[in-house]
Amino acid sequence: MKTKKQEKLINNFLSELSDELRPLYGEIIDCLSDCGYNPQKERTNLSFKHNLHNKQMAKMGFRNPNGFSFFALRFSACTGYSQRFCDIVCAMIEKYPSKIAMCVDGNCRYCAGEPLTHVYTHICQNGETKFHCGAYALEIPNLSVEDIAEIKLLVTEEHRYLMKYQVGIE
Repeated sequence: MKTKKQEKLINNFLSELSDELRPLYGEIIDCLSDCGYNPQKERTNLSFKHNLHNKQMAKMGFRNPNGFSFFALRFSACTGYSQRFCDIVCAMIEKYPSKIAMCVDGNCRYCAGEPLTHVYTHICQNGETKFHCGAYALEIPNLSVEDIAEIKLLVTEEHRYLMKYQVGIE
């Protein structure tokens, strides 16, 4: 259940979106809220965290100075996602090679669960497997209506993982 302050944050954000994007973000926000992730103001953006584990599931806001909206989602514990989301993981690993998944080497004290179950993984063309820290929400570029069903599935799967390994609730 959202507080009045959270409702105001959501309504203010949605009011800044185009008529095309407003329902897409609205559906995502409803899905996040249904799982217990409500917005918190983080600078000029909204960050969606759960009270029981305080891990960020999603982030949305506007890029300055152009004002284009963005949406980022944490889906590192998910499997079987589409090629579009595989490409997003690949692009992130290539863009930020230094954000390695420290938990794979046993050097992380932030994440719970077996390391390989909650890191972003990409197999390169040369066969090398690369990992990216799973604590990050990855930006989903060019959000479209075709993404919404998969995003809802990813939110639900990631939420189940976080509740099981961060909180101990299955």
